[in-house]
Amino acid sequence: MSPAIPDPFAAATPRPPLLEARGLRVELGRRAEPVRVVDHVDLLLEPGRVLGLVGESGCGKSVTAMALMGLLEPGARVHADALRFDGHELLGTSAARRRRHNGRDMAMVFQEPMSSLNPCYTIGWQLDEMLRLHGRASRSRRRELAEQLLAGVGIAAPGERLKAYPHQLSGGMSQRVMIAMALAGHPRLLIADEPTTALDVTVQAQIVELLLDLQRQRGMALLLISHDLGLVASAADQVAVMYAGRVVELAAAADIFRRPRHPYTAALLEALPERARAGAPLRTLPGTMPAPGQLPPGCAFHPRCPHARPACAVAEPALHQVAHGALVRCFFPCHGPGSDALETRP
Repeated sequence: MSPAIPDPFAAATPRPPLLEARGLRVELGRRAEPVRVVDHVDLLLEPGRVLGLVGESGCGKSVTAMALMGLLEPGARVHADALRFDGHELLGTSAARRRRHNGRDMAMVFQEPMSSLNPCYTIGWQLDEMLRLHGRASRSRRRELAEQLLAGVGIAAPGERLKAYPHQLSGGMSQRVMIAMALAGHPRLLIADEPTTALDVTVQAQIVELLLDLQRQRGMALLLISHDLGLVASAADQVAVMYAGRVVELAAAADIFRRPRHPYTAALLEALPERARAGAPLRTLPGTMPAPGQLPPGCAFHPRCPHARPACAVAEPALHQVAHGALVRCFFPCHGPGSDALETRP
């Protein structure tokens, strides 16, 4: 069991965390031979703040988000030393209470907007369903609210769009509809899981700007999940880096992109095109991330780590606090330069 992590942001604000996950674990497969895909993940998110969750594809980011929302498939088993929203424990609550909690307090925007919307129903019907579930307004009032929600996410002629079916919308417009649906219950926490994956570059920037504008206007907390380090650097207040189902570094965004402590974080930053020197090949990280259930002994990153020592193959390091309040899962943290070319949110 991992020790309770210290709160690196306690000095900055007296407010308790809105979302707190300590020792979060997710197991799949048979109980006799479980495969742990998320292992002792520790996250902390304050009200009104943006936490970026980054890492390679397959590292467990989306599974973590689904576990926080209670949306994993029935065979999945979720355990945690603590999993709290606004001080209330989430694990062990009834399914009915969890459903009421989702949408009203926590909401999620998924990766694939075209597959998240029901193709058999109009946009208006699907928005109305969300408003019915999370309010008691009349039908006419719900239509007004639906139009307001669509207008609030930048959709022109919202009244006409309510009559449209998902196949009649572009990918960017579908994602705006998904954001509007997520906001229907006025959540205090919005989880955006790779919200720009299926969109072209210009639309990606618009969606990210929209999410941040809404987050500031509504005072929501935002958990932004992405493999795009540039996006996270420009948007997040704090950043958590995942590798092989574990959080290996957690720190303020301004610090993590200038002074990465974990060798994996440093390697990700070195592989950014912005770091490439003219005429020199782009730096890459050799090897591949191990599959769940096939982790090497000791530190999961040590076979790929350029700074690995014999001790790294013997025991797994715990997430512990280092300078500037950063948390790192490494016996021998590095202090190399990060990517000063990336802008961080003030």
